[in-house]
Amino acid sequence: MSNIVTRRGEVVREPQLVDKLLNDPRAGWLWLVLRVWLGWQWLSSGWGKVGNPAWVQSGEALKGFWERAVIIPDGGRPTVAFDWYRSFLQSMLDAEAYTWFAPLVTYGEVLVGIALIVGAFTGIAAFFGAFMNWNFMMAGSASTNPMLFVVAVGLIMAWKVAGYIGADYYLLRWIGTPWGWVSKSDMDTPTEAHPETA
Repeated sequence: MSNIVTRRGEVVREPQLVDKLLNDPRAGWLWLVLRVWLGWQWLSSGWGKVGNPAWVQSGEALKGFWERAVIIPDGGRPTVAFDWYRSFLQSMLDAEAYTWFAPLVTYGEVLVGIALIVGAFTGIAAFFGAFMNWNFMMAGSASTNPMLFVVAVGLIMAWKVAGYIGADYYLLRWIGTPWGWVSKSDMDTPTEAHPETA
């Protein structure tokens, strides 16, 4: 692992508070509160759509949202600020993608909510939640999305400890990560390039 070194040969490190928030298992208690709150927001939002045929059968609810988003008013600002995103939404409307995309959004919200509440694959769940928030904001729906997005980004950054008080306590030990683990002995061995980092 390489480090950024200043001209004076000092290793650039994270602020101690940031390091503790993102890496110290004791910070899991803080992330627990934020994680469960965010999970509940997603679960309640998705669960409210599950029984609605306009979301899970016809997709008419999402179609209406997209149609309102792509309108360019005669005077004033359009809902969608970026032309490329408006074109993307219009292509989804033209392809009638709302018929399969609306149930995907509905059940995606429920799954993200459950995963966050139980603390399973917290970083991945938070990423998909943040991605949905980003899309809602791009389509012109501010509402609570900016706050939800910020909390989700925090959970993504703190993925190692955000689910520590939850299922990730077991899952990370049992499954590991796709990129593998660094053994404790590897972490204790100083690197040749920067022996001062040990």
